[in-house]
Amino acid sequence: MPSHDHSPSHPLATALALSLGAAVALGLSRFSYGLLLPPMRADLGWSYLLAGTMNTFNALGYFLGALATPALMRRLGVWRLLIIGSVLASIFMLMSGLVSDTTTLFLQRVCAGVASAFMFIAGGVLAARLGSMHSQHAGFYIGLYYGGTGFGIALSALLVPAALTSAQEHGAAHAWQWPWLALGIACLLATAIMALPAKAIGEAPRALATPRPFAWRDFLPSLAGYFMFGVGYIGYMTFVIALLKQQGMSATLITVFYTVLGLAVVASSRIWARMLDRYKGGESLAILNGVLGAVTILPALTSFAPVVFLSGLVFGAVFLSVVASTTALVRHNLPQQSWTAGISAYTTAFALGQIVGPIVVGWIADGPAGLERGLIASAMALFIGAALASRQKALAPAA
Repeated sequence: MPSHDHSPSHPLATALALSLGAAVALGLSRFSYGLLLPPMRADLGWSYLLAGTMNTFNALGYFLGALATPALMRRLGVWRLLIIGSVLASIFMLMSGLVSDTTTLFLQRVCAGVASAFMFIAGGVLAARLGSMHSQHAGFYIGLYYGGTGFGIALSALLVPAALTSAQEHGAAHAWQWPWLALGIACLLATAIMALPAKAIGEAPRALATPRPFAWRDFLPSLAGYFMFGVGYIGYMTFVIALLKQQGMSATLITVFYTVLGLAVVASSRIWARMLDRYKGGESLAILNGVLGAVTILPALTSFAPVVFLSGLVFGAVFLSVVASTTALVRHNLPQQSWTAGISAYTTAFALGQIVGPIVVGWIADGPAGLERGLIASAMALFIGAALASRQKALAPAA
């Protein structure tokens, strides 16, 4: 059955609109929680282990969503699944602003994770398709999609403190609920802006031949490296704000720190585009994991603000490009009809790592060594991920 093969008339604007999918799926739906963890923990009396488990449940939902996505994509189509996921994620974010029971919040985080996986994978497939229409800019467009997470992070950095302050001024019983409501509304607006431009990319053509299955063993080193990336990066994103508050950084500086981190994520699409186009094996994944490990350890070693800001700036400029590197790896080494299976496999490895990471780091943070030791453990996971990914060889181009 033929599908549109024409390119959208404004590919850069289309890529920017599509990047709002990543902004909702990760920037607003998941990473905003790092800002909300301290007030929720204080209000609800959580340990760091329990607070970390909240993000583990989100990652568990993401894992379940990743498993279901290929079948749903075949049934519903890529664009429709993107929009359904985005609307559901928005609704679950709004629900967090209406409850305070810990069990209900856990359930909400699972559901938000499922919805995030639907839209994040669907958006990744559309970004890869847009890249295939403009091969000279493929790395940039794929990176821009994942870099859109930074728009969500930066928006969270501005929305959460403002909504929290407003709730406190109005004497709200649970001030942290207002930021969830504000974030949910932002997700709905982003969905509305993204919908039509994303549809213009079109569905991938349906192959007449049986799609080539994804051979896990061919990609084992990079899948293992990506799993360790999931373990390591999520510890930083879950607990770094709590560590900065603990170290005495002012609320204003924390807002600036998280905004800078988010804007660096957006810039990362340009910084690493040539590398993603150049390397066909696991080289990009290895390099980026190594850089990430080096900067993750910095806030654990010092609270000196310029060093902490350097950590956030470089972390933001790297971590979503690790995700983009796996999409580029799939695009370089598999035929187009296998991209969905490939991206889903990497997303599954990523989700499993994120399930492990917050529990381990939270458990370590509750011990006598505190949050600093937790971040060191995150950095070690990233260094291991770099070593594993470096063993991934490029495959012969698929016929």
